[in-house]
Amino acid sequence: MLFIVIHQVYELWFKQLLHELVATIEALDADDLLRVAKFFRRIHTIQRLLEQQVDILETMTPQEFNAFRDHLNPASGFQSVQFREMEFLCGVGNAETLQHIVLEDEQRARLERRLREPSLYDHVKSLLVRRGFVAGTSAEIVESFRRIYTDAEHHYDLYLLLEDLIEFDERLLLWRGRHIKMVERMIGQKHGTGGSPGVKYLEGTLRKQLFPELWEVRTHLGTGSYA
Repeated sequence: MLFIVIHQVYELWFKQLLHELVATIEALDADDLLRVAKFFRRIHTIQRLLEQQVDILETMTPQEFNAFRDHLNPASGFQSVQFREMEFLCGVGNAETLQHIVLEDEQRARLERRLREPSLYDHVKSLLVRRGFVAGTSAEIVESFRRIYTDAEHHYDLYLLLEDLIEFDERLLLWRGRHIKMVERMIGQKHGTGGSPGVKYLEGTLRKQLFPELWEVRTHLGTGSYA
């Protein structure tokens, strides 16, 4: 019962996060960064709650989980369509992922549409260009971010946007990390019920940074222009 309820709740929060992210993109396109900040406040709060839910799941012992684990096959968190849609919306998905998920026609069409659409990061880059920054190559994006951070007084709304973006990315990575350790605590190095390599597969997801240039720019702050 606990396992089922937790995952049903996760799916509800994924649905809400998708709703908030779509609203965030619409506000970005309208240059309404006050609304963007409002949406991210809710997004961050939900992300903290998702991480805390792992504490509840960890009240289940490995023996209790293994008593019904075999009956889950082939179901797996890997199969969460809404989580994949959220990843695709944020720009970290690819068509190969669709080959490993059991999908109904409507679900496949939805995910394929998300893959074709500009990502959240694409909308952020478009905003930067409208504000007079260059956002073509990775080096140009890092330099634009550096300029915003070093002159935050004159670009304060953009500075707050960048901080919301990296917090969103960081909290997603923190949740992934908690989830990985919870899985390892339950099943060790066993394969996942959906056929994935289990913990080894999940550890690879920690490299999925949504906004890599936002992480890279930290190295260059206070060191002059990016080269």
